[in-house]
Amino acid sequence: MVKGAGPHDLLKLREGPGLEHNIIIGLPDGTRLTRQNCLTNNGKVWCKVFLTEKPGISGYVSADYLAHR
Repeated sequence: MVKGAGPHDLLKLREGPGLEHNIIIGLPDGTRLTRQNCLTNNGKVWCKVFLTEKPGISGYVSADYLAHR
């Protein structure tokens, strides 16, 4: 689940693990995600995820904004 993006911002779902990759979509806090694998790029952890409600939409997000369950 997306957590910490803030009330007026969106977490960017990117095509690859890093800020240099294109943004696919912006995700508001509370968006349900299914996490796959995570990796480190330039000292930051990125996780491959897909939208739980729309599995056809997938990409990478910063692990800093994922709520742990």
